[in-house]
Amino acid sequence: MTRTVYLNGEYLPEHEAKVSIFDRAFLMADGVYEVTSVLDGKLIDFAGHAARLDRSLTELDMRNPVTADELLEIHRELVRMNGIEEGLVYLQITRGAPGDRDFVFPDPETTEPTIVLFTQSMPGLKDSPKAQKGLHVISIDDQRWGRRDIKTVQLLYPSMGKMMAKKVGADDAWMVQDGYVTEGTSNNAYFIKGNRIVTRPRSHDILHGITRAAVLRFAAEAQMEVEERLFTIDEAKAADEAFITSASAFVMPVVRIDDAELGGGKPGPKALRLREIYLEESLKAAV
Repeated sequence: MTRTVYLNGEYLPEHEAKVSIFDRAFLMADGVYEVTSVLDGKLIDFAGHAARLDRSLTELDMRNPVTADELLEIHRELVRMNGIEEGLVYLQITRGAPGDRDFVFPDPETTEPTIVLFTQSMPGLKDSPKAQKGLHVISIDDQRWGRRDIKTVQLLYPSMGKMMAKKVGADDAWMVQDGYVTEGTSNNAYFIKGNRIVTRPRSHDILHGITRAAVLRFAAEAQMEVEERLFTIDEAKAADEAFITSASAFVMPVVRIDDAELGGGKPGPKALRLREIYLEESLKAAV
């Protein structure tokens, strides 16, 4: 079955969707993106993703070519047209294709942004077997640029990090800068000690995760302590539990960090409970 995608105001079969070789995302990684999960045919945390998209665009002085209402309608239409029950909607906005290559930003009055959306069907996303098994992560140096809070398409080093993990039989990597964990390659990182969740505070150093915000709110409501501070990889290795959060992984337990096994190598009860709460509450609010 051919997917229907959205490109610059049109719904098209995926093989008919074409983007210029002069598009600045292709030449300069000059674009931003969001990924919204779909469960039971509905969008999870859409408002948060739309708000973060606006922030990313503002930080890069880039114009949003659609309103929030229009964006919601496009998401819903793609989910409907492609019959997505569980999966993802990927959205990318770039500074456009000025017709030549130049480091200087093109005139926004004459160069329209490029907007692309497509779906990915992922049956079993909610009941992923990885949640019952847990992840093995390795630690690597964080060599990304300094504005990780802007969700740009500059994803080469995170991709390299995932490949470093794959080469040693691990699932993912946690990045370390100046001795402290920043985040995972495509997720926020946490550990649990006793009844306390520890995670790095928001700054330019990490992505301000939409799932992160919801999970920390739910954790506080469940009477868990939340401490936002810098932490080392050794602290995480000595924890009772660890986990990651992201739009597609939701809450995913971590059972091994480098060579250190946590919780006897099995997902901990608090991480699993947070996953249950997040899914339950997010589905209630899904659009």
